[in-house]
Amino acid sequence: MEWPKIRDDLARLEGYHSPQVDVQVRLNTNESPIPPPKQWVDDLGKELHKVEWNRYPDRSTKKIRSDIAAFHNIDPNMVFVANGSNEVLQSLLLAYGGPGRKAAIFEPTYALHSHISMITGTEVIVGERKADFTIDVENVSKVLDQGPNVIFLCSPNNPTGTVVTSDFVEDVASRCSQMGTLVVVDEAYGEFSDWSAMDLIGEGLPIVVTKTFSKTWSMAGMRLGYMIAPLEIVDATMSVALPYHLDVLKQVAGSLALRHVEEMESRVELLVQERNRLVEKLRLLPIQQWPSGANFILFRPNEDTKMTGEMLWHALLEKSVLLRNCATWPGLDGCLRVTIGTPEENNSFIDSLEAILE
Repeated sequence: MEWPKIRDDLARLEGYHSPQVDVQVRLNTNESPIPPPKQWVDDLGKELHKVEWNRYPDRSTKKIRSDIAAFHNIDPNMVFVANGSNEVLQSLLLAYGGPGRKAAIFEPTYALHSHISMITGTEVIVGERKADFTIDVENVSKVLDQGPNVIFLCSPNNPTGTVVTSDFVEDVASRCSQMGTLVVVDEAYGEFSDWSAMDLIGEGLPIVVTKTFSKTWSMAGMRLGYMIAPLEIVDATMSVALPYHLDVLKQVAGSLALRHVEEMESRVELLVQERNRLVEKLRLLPIQQWPSGANFILFRPNEDTKMTGEMLWHALLEKSVLLRNCATWPGLDGCLRVTIGTPEENNSFIDSLEAILE
């Protein structure tokens, strides 16, 4: 007997995952450390009693699209909702990528941009970032000269926390509009930043902004994401979505979450304050860190600590503090990424880090 063989290009891929270790302080996956409001949980339970589980969900996802549109003050037809922002990215690449087409990224960045590109048979063009993890005009030009059909801009960038400027995105989108290239701005952490590319949509530019309920809405366990885009792009993306791709539970949960904007904004404010506090704490240690507009900080130990990032990651793990080890990622030699947790979790991280580096 001979087993069917997987595609040759997929056989070389490794799945995207984070170590799930039983620790007291888990700061490795950029989740919200604060659960959603109890009222949301209670309301969700009540609404689920009304669901006709033997019936298919609304294929058009009309209500949640309308609720998201109202939240952003836009046309509901500019919204596409899916099972996490990763499915949004996959749908975009099914529509605009694929065999014979190219997607451009700037490393280091979110691994799923290249991973999903390869899964969909899309060739990946890899652009470079500068030493401070920003992207300059020269590197953009090098990438665009290779004729990508899709270009990914992650802002704030995961795992560096780098935020691109509005002028930069507008310039890239303007150049892409001359060559039929779609610009995807991944804003999974956008609420922690001070601006959004949402402001540029609808100005005749080929811009898509992707969002998620996982981070600021404290719903990582729900796997719900969406994009805002011009009508033509939403229509093309919906054409590749599977029938009834978004179950009724997600549709109800997302709409209910949007009733709790004040609580969401309060969580974001707390995490930004905690991020700023950790930045100041890290400045007092033999640590190199990079500016972040997200709910995490990228850093690495200085040479005079005589520790590698790998050594420091293991030392923190021994103290039951789990971070993301980014040391083997492109351009991130020796780097670790810490998710902003609760004040108590952040104190445990800093106390453990200080003890290790003394």
